[in-house]
Amino acid sequence: MDNNEQKQLTGPCVPAAESAAEKPFSRRQVLSTLGLTGAALLAGCKNGGSSDGGGSSSSSSSSGGSSSSSSSSGSSSSSGSSSSSGSSSGGTTPGTCTLIPEETEGPYPLTAVLSNSAMVRSDITEGKTGVPLTLVLNLVDVNSDCAPITNATVYIWHCDKDGVYSGYSQPGADARGETFCRGIQDVDSDGMVLFETIYPGWYTGRITHIHFQVFLFSSGTATATSQIAFPEEITRAVYDSTLYADHGQNSSVSSFSADNVFSDGVSFQLAEVTGDVENGYVATLQVGIAV
Repeated sequence: MDNNEQKQLTGPCVPAAESAAEKPFSRRQVLSTLGLTGAALLAGCKNGGSSDGGGSSSSSSSSGGSSSSSSSSGSSSSSGSSSSSGSSSGGTTPGTCTLIPEETEGPYPLTAVLSNSAMVRSDITEGKTGVPLTLVLNLVDVNSDCAPITNATVYIWHCDKDGVYSGYSQPGADARGETFCRGIQDVDSDGMVLFETIYPGWYTGRITHIHFQVFLFSSGTATATSQIAFPEEITRAVYDSTLYADHGQNSSVSSFSADNVFSDGVSFQLAEVTGDVENGYVATLQVGIAV
């Protein structure tokens, strides 16, 4: 594992910024941006602070593409081609679920944003261009017959189409003070949370992925920290598209087996993805948590 994947966080909790504008959302009630609820606020002050990468958080209005939801999946089985459209499907047997594997939070978690009420939002693009991606996570309790978890907050973050993370200075880019491709939401009464974003790019040493943490309302620390993998054939199609042409295909890590996080398998972290490059994709994952 490279050194970047093992950096630790230091620093104080940052003050909350002004709320970001929330776009209308018809599929379900989006939670208010008046402030964070439950575990996220506690986590921001208990674990928060900028990393030794020098990041800091700021608020920004959000905008971006959308798509539709899909059924959940937790299997590494996939199908499709490297064309501009396709789908990948798999899943656990109905009525069964598996504990999500624990993974590193990586070098760019920017946990200081957990105390920033402006980060409570479904649209996390902040104007970043890319192929639209709707991410749907379904939280279930592996200790209670896969019942939906309805008392949790989810924080996700990922790089933009060019492999840059907000909040940090990185080789070739200084994104300190920015918060694109990061967001926080509470799950709904079905244990579901949905984010509108863009298909993530790649950076040296890693294959395409999205980070996430789950905070139960009863806890101020992350109950689960993991990463989401994407079907390789769909990723190739996205990286062949015009918007991603400058960065191109991943020349650093060519497969899950060569990745320093997913080399042990992606059976329970591989999202089910439907859609196409022209209209965007929907990625769905069942996340098993032990409550």
